[in-house]
Amino acid sequence: MKGFHKKTDQLCDSLTEASGRVLEEAAVSDEAALFTFAEYHPEDAERTSFSGYSYWRSTLRVFMRNRMAMVLLGVIVVLLLFTFIQPLLPGQRDPIVINNDENGIQLINLRPSGEYWFGTNSIGQDLWSRVWSGTRTSLFIGFAVALWEVVFGILIGVLWGYVRKLDFFFTELYNIIDNIPQTIVLILFSYIMRPGVSTMIFAMCLTGWLTMARFVRNQIVIIRDRDYNLASRCLGTPTRRIIVRNLLPYLVSVIMMRVAMAIPLAIGNEVFVTYIGLGLPVSTPSLGNLINQGRLIMMNPSLQYQLIFPTAVLCVITVSFYIIGNAFADAADPKNHVF
Repeated sequence: MKGFHKKTDQLCDSLTEASGRVLEEAAVSDEAALFTFAEYHPEDAERTSFSGYSYWRSTLRVFMRNRMAMVLLGVIVVLLLFTFIQPLLPGQRDPIVINNDENGIQLINLRPSGEYWFGTNSIGQDLWSRVWSGTRTSLFIGFAVALWEVVFGILIGVLWGYVRKLDFFFTELYNIIDNIPQTIVLILFSYIMRPGVSTMIFAMCLTGWLTMARFVRNQIVIIRDRDYNLASRCLGTPTRRIIVRNLLPYLVSVIMMRVAMAIPLAIGNEVFVTYIGLGLPVSTPSLGNLINQGRLIMMNPSLQYQLIFPTAVLCVITVSFYIIGNAFADAADPKNHVF
C-alpha cells in the first residue's frame, strides 16, 4: 500500500508541474499578444478628444421635442408678427377714428361682420384695429418690464448674494421696498404722474425687480461656496469671470422661466390698474382698456363680443408664455440633456 501511495503522489506532482508549465506558456503568449509596443506618431500625440457637445444646442434639441411648446411658440411668433404688420395691411382702419355711415351717423355697437370683423364699440370705433393696437401696447409694456427685471434684477441679485459686504445694504433695501404693495405703487404713480405708457412702465419697474433679485440671491448663496468656486478664488480668478462662468450657468433654467412669466404678469398688472380706472387713458388702446370697456356692457348678450375678443387674445398670450417658459426651463436643465 505504501508503494501505491508513493506512485500516486508522484503522478499528482507530475500533473501539477505539467499543468503549471502549460499555464505559464499560455500566460506568456497572452501577455505578448496583449501588451505590445505602440508606434509613436507626432500627429496622434497632438490630437485631442472632442465630444461635440454644446449646451445650447442640446437645450434647443430637448425643447423642440415638446410639441405643445413648439405649437404655442409658433402661435406667439405669428401673433407678434401680425400685431406689428396689421397696420400696414390694406383696408385697415385707424383704431381711434370714429366711423360714420353715409348720413354721418355713428356706427355704434355693430356686431362682427364682413366689413367690421370684430364689430364696433359704443362710439363707432373699429374693434378689430383696436384689439391689435391694444395688443401692441400691452406687449410693449410687458417686454419692457421683463427686460428691466432681467437686467436689473439679476445684477442686484448676483451682487447681493456673492458680495458679502453688500448683503446688509440690499437686505434692508429689499425689506423697505417689499413692504410697500405693488398695487399701492401703481395707484400712487398713476395719480402723481401723467397717465400713459411710460408712467405704467416706470411704476412697474420700481418694484418688479424685487422677486428676481431675491430669487437669484438665494440661488447664488447656495452655490457660491462650492469647491470649484473656492478653487477659482484661490487661483485668483476675477469675480466677474466667476459670476459669468461659474454661477449664472446654473441659473439659466429658472431665469428663463421667470422671464417668461414676467411678460404676462406685467400685462396682467396693466389690465388690473386699468380695470380700477387708474390705467392708460381711453384714447390709448390697450388690452386693459378694451377689457374694462367690455366689462361695463358684459350683461348685454348682444354686446358681449366686445369683451370676448380682447380677453381671448390676453388668454392666448398668458397661457402660451407660461407653457413655453416652463418647457424651456426644463430643457435648459442639464439633467435632461443627452450627452
